[in-house]
Amino acid sequence: MSPTPTALSTTPHDEVADRLRSCLRGALLRPGDEGYGDATLLWNGMIAKTPALVVRPTGTADVVAAVDAAREHGLPLSVRGGGHHIAGTALVAGGLTLDMSALRGIDVDPVARTVTVQPGCVLGEVDRETQLHGLATPLGFISEVGVAGLTLGGGLGYLSRRFGWTVDNLLEVEVVTADGGVRRASRDESPDLFWAIRGAGANLGVVTSFTFRLHEVGPVVHGGLVLWPFERADEILAAYRTIAAGAPRELSVWMLMLHAPPAPFVPERWHGRKVCAMAVCHSGAPEDADAALAPIRALPDPVVDLIGPMPYTEVQSYLDDGEPKGHHYYWKNEFVAELSDELLATTRDLFAQCPIPEAEIGFLHLGGAIGDHAEDDGAVGNRDARFVFAITGMWEPGHPGADGFPGWVRDGWQRIRPFSTGGNYVNFQTADEGDERVRATYGSRYDRLARIKATHDPDNLFRSNRNVEVRRDP
Repeated sequence: MSPTPTALSTTPHDEVADRLRSCLRGALLRPGDEGYGDATLLWNGMIAKTPALVVRPTGTADVVAAVDAAREHGLPLSVRGGGHHIAGTALVAGGLTLDMSALRGIDVDPVARTVTVQPGCVLGEVDRETQLHGLATPLGFISEVGVAGLTLGGGLGYLSRRFGWTVDNLLEVEVVTADGGVRRASRDESPDLFWAIRGAGANLGVVTSFTFRLHEVGPVVHGGLVLWPFERADEILAAYRTIAAGAPRELSVWMLMLHAPPAPFVPERWHGRKVCAMAVCHSGAPEDADAALAPIRALPDPVVDLIGPMPYTEVQSYLDDGEPKGHHYYWKNEFVAELSDELLATTRDLFAQCPIPEAEIGFLHLGGAIGDHAEDDGAVGNRDARFVFAITGMWEPGHPGADGFPGWVRDGWQRIRPFSTGGNYVNFQTADEGDERVRATYGSRYDRLARIKATHDPDNLFRSNRNVEVRRDP
């Protein structure tokens, strides 16, 4: 007897879909379904992948069902939080993607100074809730970044100099591991798992809630943007080195070189011209702000000076327009420990030669509390980092000459690598970076991380990430 048309059309994906429909509360989507496009939308327009199935969990039980189905049917599995990762690891072609966007709960305990966050939240949502109580935790500096992805890679922001990496403020997680188990992990419960999650968490499972320590910040801080002509780059870069070295922990200053945007706050004659910029956040006592900001104010004749009192939530979002969703993004980064004359000169020269109209080159200001912890306090490590150096290539789709832009970024990165600590920020790694870059992220902690991976994910189910190889002791 010939097979029926139904039998002919059955695929492993159909079997998984039938299984999931019988047990999910949340939506199950396939290409062409309403909502599939939103569930697979990524911030980086360079990345295009088509998952065969998308599950939108409404709770942890849906996550367990999806993990079990992927494991038992051998389907590649990925997890989408905010979809803002440069490498596009949130999606897996032909596999099953967990779109966590429906899980947006935020529970602030102002007495205990903690916040528990579900994995679909973006940092702007968390800041909004915690700032009702004048509290915050270090959560990046672009309001649309997903809290989950940022945290699982370590996490950094304007508050890191005061309070450390994001994961230094992580108290507890609930995580679904590869066997479908639901576990709590903290320094006291499953401590090895918690150690690994703090910096390499995407390799260990699907985190369904994060509990963070909160600190008194805001609701008003001093922040903003100040611009000077690029022709003064040597002066501004040298001043930045002095400012960064002497800054109190309450002050973080990003140093960027970019083309001035066609924004209302920029005089029209400067639109599109190369400038040096400092993006500033002083989160300490208001009466200390003038003294902390004085070295910046001492630099004369800025093109624009927007620094002043503003809500912390505004500081956390004022760079959003510089990273529009759907643009093409290609970055390279290194951690550096000092700003030598040679590094500053190389940075200046790179931007002078940069052919990418919307590129940014510069430094994120770290140090401070990051170095207060032991190097092996969490997989994140990199306690010697004082700055992130980044070449941030971005351009509109279809831009003339764009085919050559990634190559230019890579060439510029090679000129910077000699100044690196040897480490780099895993959340800024692109899809074409190999295993050696993942190893460089974790350094001496890599072997321990690989053994913990073997315990909790021996078959490498969680591999749509900056993957750590499974390693078993002989």
